Amino acid sequence: MTTLSAEREIERLMALHPKGFDLSLDRILRVLGRLGNPQDKLPPVIHVAGTNGKGSTVAFCRALLEAEGYRVHVHTSPHLVHWNERYRLGAEGGGKFVADDVLTDTILRVAEANGGEMITVFEILTAVTFLLFSEHEADAAVLEVGLGGRFDATNVIKNPAVSVIMPVSLDHEAYLGDRVELIAAEKAGIIKPGCPVVIGAQESGVAQEVLIETAERLGCPMQLYGQDFLAAEEHGRLVYQDETGLMDLPLPRLRGRHQYANAAAAIAACKAAGFRLGAKAASDAMESVAWPGRMQRLTHGALVDLAPPSSDIWLDGGHNPSAGVVIAEALTEQEEKMARPLFLICGMINTKDQQGYFRSFHGIARHVYTVPVSMSDAGVPNGELAARAIEAGLSAEPVNSVANALMLLRDLWTDTEIAPRILIGGSLYLAGAVLAENGTPPV
Repeated sequence: MTTLSAEREIERLMALHPKGFDLSLDRILRVLGRLGNPQDKLPPVIHVAGTNGKGSTVAFCRALLEAEGYRVHVHTSPHLVHWNERYRLGAEGGGKFVADDVLTDTILRVAEANGGEMITVFEILTAVTFLLFSEHEADAAVLEVGLGGRFDATNVIKNPAVSVIMPVSLDHEAYLGDRVELIAAEKAGIIKPGCPVVIGAQESGVAQEVLIETAERLGCPMQLYGQDFLAAEEHGRLVYQDETGLMDLPLPRLRGRHQYANAAAAIAACKAAGFRLGAKAASDAMESVAWPGRMQRLTHGALVDLAPPSSDIWLDGGHNPSAGVVIAEALTEQEEKMARPLFLICGMINTKDQQGYFRSFHGIARHVYTVPVSMSDAGVPNGELAARAIEAGLSAEPVNSVANALMLLRDLWTDTEIAPRILIGGSLYLAGAVLAENGTPPV
């Protein structure tokens, strides 16, 4: 994989500044002030937080707005293969990842403005977002929150066109708290007085109450999933409904029933932000939306070639118990369409509830191969991860790599009538490594 100049600059910054997150807005506000406060010079902002589903919702927002002809800036994190993926600059006909020379120049300018003072690399990279987006014209900017909400570096936006809160569940407990109501309060920190709020389908009634109370206390126009808008499958179509009526749409290109609610939240968000959104654009968006590394079907590539012929291979970076539930449900949908034996190839990092993730696959996965996560120094040793899978009631064994797992499965496979279904997952770091090794990075 070619090392880009932006990547070299980021690696240099990582050697200078602390890793991880420091939950405060003081440092990023300081450097943004020195840059002329570019965060105040953006097109209308759709700001998206949540434990699960926020990335998919961002992807839906982008697809919806681009289908209507808008130029859309998009900020997401983390990236999967290249740092450039975090910054998509809006353009006629669809946005593109920022060019490496432009990203490198912007990183150098932010680092110079910081002047060597204490800051995290994530804060530098978020400041890069605002500087890039302020210097390139667009009609909308969609920003994904990195961690939490209240003290996330993206939360310097004073008046978002809409704040969106997707499902809230336990994750990053060390930073956000060990109760779902505490995490919901952190996510609700992106809600600004008087600004529209869209609350997506919540798994927790307690979390939903916290979000509603915050929106009401701050006098925000609010749209609540299940009350003000919803979506459901009817006769192989996605029917979206809100106070203005119905939209009869194709099922989303993103797989899994959980994507219906994500699509609905994105439609509600685009409307709440004041953008026009017709039925044709919404239909086109459902068929064009893409979100790599999330229930992504791998059909070709170097790794795919190692698997048993005609295998049904899926990649998903979901890494917590709630994500495990929706991934297992999506795979069960595939099983209903065509029955195949399911095998997992999983790598995880040590801040995640590994046993909780595996528990979702009890009774549906035939076997688990656990692998190291080479792109993170927090990766769980594959032998230890296999033990967690076994504790969750699964059959599991450690292997050295995804490639080795696929080759082992191919060598052992004797059924010529039907090929296996394979999920590679458990970590976005693993998903990125797989896309790189497979030769199919995000575009």
